[in-house]
Amino acid sequence: MNATLNPPTSTPAPAPESSRKKPTAFTDPALVRGAIIDSFVKLDPRTQIRNPVMFVVFVGAILTTIACFTDPSGFNIQVTLWLWFTVLFANFAEAIAEGRGKAQAATLRKMRTTTMARRLKGDREEKVAAGELRKGDLVVCENGDVIPSDGDVVEGIASVDESAITGESAPVIRESGGDHSAVTGGTRVISDRIVIRITSEPGNTFLDRMITMVESATRGRTPNEIALGILLVSLTFVFLLAVGTLRPIAQLSEKLAGQSGVINVSLVVLVCLTVCLIPTTIGALLSAIGISGIDRMIQRNVLATSGRAVEAAGDIDVLLLDKTGTITLGNRQAAAFIPAPGVDEKDLAAAAHLASLADETPEGRSIVVLAKERFNLRARDVAEKHAEFVPFTAQTRMSGVDLTTPEGIVRMRKGAAESVRRWVVENGGEYPQAVTEAVEMVSRSGGTPLVVAEQHCVLGVVQLKDVVKGGIRERFAQLRKMGIRTIMITGDNPMTAAAIAAEAGVDDFMAEAKPEDKLARIREEQAKDHLVAMTGDGTNDAPALAQADVGVAMSTGTQAAREAGNMVDLDSNPTKLIEVVEIGKQLLMTRGALTTFSIANDIAKYFAIIPAMFLGLYATEAGGKGPLAALDLMHLHSPQSAILSAVIFNALIIIALIPLALRGVSYRALGAASVLRRNVLIYGIGGVLVPFIGIKVLDLLLVALHLA
Repeated sequence: MNATLNPPTSTPAPAPESSRKKPTAFTDPALVRGAIIDSFVKLDPRTQIRNPVMFVVFVGAILTTIACFTDPSGFNIQVTLWLWFTVLFANFAEAIAEGRGKAQAATLRKMRTTTMARRLKGDREEKVAAGELRKGDLVVCENGDVIPSDGDVVEGIASVDESAITGESAPVIRESGGDHSAVTGGTRVISDRIVIRITSEPGNTFLDRMITMVESATRGRTPNEIALGILLVSLTFVFLLAVGTLRPIAQLSEKLAGQSGVINVSLVVLVCLTVCLIPTTIGALLSAIGISGIDRMIQRNVLATSGRAVEAAGDIDVLLLDKTGTITLGNRQAAAFIPAPGVDEKDLAAAAHLASLADETPEGRSIVVLAKERFNLRARDVAEKHAEFVPFTAQTRMSGVDLTTPEGIVRMRKGAAESVRRWVVENGGEYPQAVTEAVEMVSRSGGTPLVVAEQHCVLGVVQLKDVVKGGIRERFAQLRKMGIRTIMITGDNPMTAAAIAAEAGVDDFMAEAKPEDKLARIREEQAKDHLVAMTGDGTNDAPALAQADVGVAMSTGTQAAREAGNMVDLDSNPTKLIEVVEIGKQLLMTRGALTTFSIANDIAKYFAIIPAMFLGLYATEAGGKGPLAALDLMHLHSPQSAILSAVIFNALIIIALIPLALRGVSYRALGAASVLRRNVLIYGIGGVLVPFIGIKVLDLLLVALHLA
């Protein structure tokens, strides 16, 4: 058969790894230069106050700067410089994350060219700039034309090069009607002619939305991020109250001890204590972590409409997955001929071959291929038989051929078991029990049975098999470890659906599912306080995509589907939903890990600064050490070197953790309890030990350099 006459409309394969959008390297000189400049721009108090934790550091740096003028000691100057570095490093973390998004946005902007469109006005065409097009306008695009704006194909069929958007070099088919009618502005028609109805106003096209999303400065804070922010602000407020009471407590302690001036509670020291005790590390990196989540989605060719959608992907616990193209390869293939009693397998194959020659479906073509491979049957064998082919219709659910022979017309049919049974009985034949059993056997094995008959005689069954994707069972097992339940959606009968569900390893399935069934199931799961994710590409999927907490629409799908979902997969790979969940989980794991580390490393700073402040209290002799010296576990050189080392470490750890915040912690398919244990072991204990080592090393360096 000539495949070019009937181009496939199946979902394109995902873009190869080499064509993925690569993140701008953290060490890229242009990116670093831009981030450094933005770090100073962000010193604007109106910008700083958006992050209350770092705003406290910002105010502290201003106070110590003033103190430098009233008491310009080397200690005060060093502390002031490092406090400003702390603020700048926090700004740099956010700026470097935003810079990666801005670099991607700049690349996308280059794709927006001034395109002339051929707008239809009645029976005539007029050339207008793409910016003049409005929603509802009809435009014509032919071979070589750039599609001027987003729209739906309303007439014709064409191959479209979408590599500028998806990175996939292979062209895709876009045609009127069905679920593959949406086209994107900026892509190019490379064959035939199509008429497109514009579906977006200027400035609100798919490309415009992509640019808006990757411009991370517009990213809104997610609910979990807001909740964590409230916790950090509360901790900061508590520490501010605690530090604010230290001066009167110090005065009272000195009076009770009969001492004077042995406790260092100067403004600079109190600012240092405040900055080191509040959760500055996570406060500085929180925004960068959120931005990097959207960035990682873009790298995998997934456009998230908001940071909220990315975060929701990490919280979902129910996945609804279409069987075809997601769990299975999609095209059912003929796998075996099962003859009826008394029928030779070659005769069954020959009849199935003849009945499938006019069947342009992948299933029909696979029967022709299997017959050729098994018995060397070829189309030319029927060239002289005056064949009249009967195409498949939704009403008959059969296809076949009528052959004119010297003995008369011989009719052969192939199709659904019930349809063929009815056809055979109407022609005066009998439907063998052995064929019924073969049909049930094929269904139980997860295949699809097609019955073949000649006149009133049933010849046997053709087994079609929809192959489960390799490795999909293991991925579902990983999701199960993460506490995510998988539900397969299929239009197959319950017996076939159960067999494929068992082979794929999903937790549940919906057989003979209609669009309204998907919507009802999502609402049912949400009523049980579950968060649900699903994929879709058709207009009939739009209600379910809108209802789902995470709805991933295929870019090859209809405009209605793309507008209903809160994510769009540019590769149109339904399996990507699993990756989306993993990215969301990684975002939450990264935030949790760095929060644990930030709170834990305050312990070491406590053991550095508190002994330095109260070292001489209750000392038995002037200049000696009092009982609180026992808290000096690191045996730091002097009170000044201890305080300065803690402040320097507090600044440097932000820079050290920026790559981890942008890249994300190592992802593992673990449940919530396991993730918590891992965070406590690695980032909790590590957050306690690393500062002890770091502060001690900095203390030795300051002494060696005669800076303290």
